[in-house]
Formats: sequence, structure tokens, C-alpha cells
Amino acid sequence: MSAFGFNEQVQTEDLGGGVSRKILKYGGKLMMVEVTMKKGGVGSAHVHPHEQISYIAKGSFEFTVGDEKQVVKAGDSLYVAPNVEHGTLSLEDGSVVVDIFTPIREDFLKK
Repeated sequence: MSAFGFNEQVQTEDLGGGVSRKILKYGGKLMMVEVTMKKGGVGSAHVHPHEQISYIAKGSFEFTVGDEKQVVKAGDSLYVAPNVEHGTLSLEDGSVVVDIFTPIREDFLKK
């Protein structure tokens, strides 16, 4: 597997509801995923056993992590500990969040 990943070569997965995902790169125990949302797109509240760091690359979101709710915009980031409920709402068309997981999200690779 090459050390390099090129965004234009990665397949976009339509998740419905104005949300799409690209698995940009993974290996070892790390995975990086780009999620693009239309305004009003929802990442439903969920939990998983992975650690997650999210970087807002474009636009803005309202994120809920545990009991905390914040509006985050391009350049901001957040951390989600394992098994903590979290979800998001896109506040702008074309908002992009880059999620990094450890270990990799095997559930994202199953088709």
C-alpha cells in the first residue's frame, strides 16, 4: 500500500440526507475520513469504541459531544473519547470535517 493518498482518486460514498464520506487513508491503527455536508445535514448521535479527533476544514457545524454543545468553524477541532455519544448538524452548504480515528473504523470498510 502506498504511503500517499490523492483525494481525487478516492471514491465518494453518499450516506443520504446531504452527507457524503471519503475514506482518505488508513493503515496500522489510524484512519482519516473526509465528511462533506449540505446545510442541515445531520450526523446522528452515536457512540463507537474508537478515539476520534475532528478538524473543521470548511464551513461550520454544531457539534454535541457528551453533554457539551458548541458551534465550530473552519480551523477548529474537537476530541471524542471512546464510547462518548456525539453528533453534528451542518450550518452551511459544503461544510467539511476531517475525522481521524484510532483504531481504524472497520465498519466503514465493509461493503
